[in-house]
Amino acid sequence: MSIPNDPIVIVSAVRTPMGGLQGDLKSLTAPQLGAAAIRAAVERACVAADSVDQVLFGCVLPAGL
Repeated sequence: MSIPNDPIVIVSAVRTPMGGLQGDLKSLTAPQLGAAAIRAAVERACVAADSVDQVLFGCVLPAGL
């Protein structure tokens, strides 16, 4: 098996806003907030979403999962 020699490129990084317990973001689930962050990262990078091969994502305190 050969390992591809494709370059790894980080084109954008964003985070969700900080929210207080039972605050303004309480109606949103962790996946909804994550999806918004991913959409924003793709938009800021000025790339087509279908050109993204892989997304690495982290979630701390996953409320609503």
